[in-house]
Amino acid sequence: MVHGRFQPFHNGHLEYLRAARDLCDTLIVGITNPDPTVILEEPTSEHRHLPESNPYTYFERLLMVREVLRDEGVPDERWIIIPFPVNSPDRWRYYLPMNAVHYLRVFSDWEQSKVDRLCAHGYQVEVLHPGIEKEIEASEVRRRMTNDEDWRALVPAAVVRVIESLRESAPAL
Repeated sequence: MVHGRFQPFHNGHLEYLRAARDLCDTLIVGITNPDPTVILEEPTSEHRHLPESNPYTYFERLLMVREVLRDEGVPDERWIIIPFPVNSPDRWRYYLPMNAVHYLRVFSDWEQSKVDRLCAHGYQVEVLHPGIEKEIEASEVRRRMTNDEDWRALVPAAVVRVIESLRESAPAL
């Protein structure tokens, strides 16, 4: 299993997804913060709970992930996309099997706290690419979008298509 907010899904997420895909038969992709009404503030992350850090709905992010997986040629029967309430460990058992291996990359105290939480609740965790530096932030993608700067190079082509489709279908104000 991999998980993230994917606000939006970017090329760093793609590297993460590819690494985990190669290690399992069925990849579970958990989209965190699926319900904005229950997002909790995290002491190890000062922005993840803010509305401006979460512009896309669960469904919009599901479309991004689905289209990326399809562009990657991953057969539909090899992946499952689920909501994953990362801030509510007591609810995890309702969303995924206990024997799911959680693949994570650790860049900060936030990711390390997820590793610690998952392990404390009996889940197996494998850290991918230990010591790797984070090359891209979704906040940078959102900043470029807001400022009408080039953001398309930072996300997979499938995500560009989804976002542009969402923009085209948005009601005019």
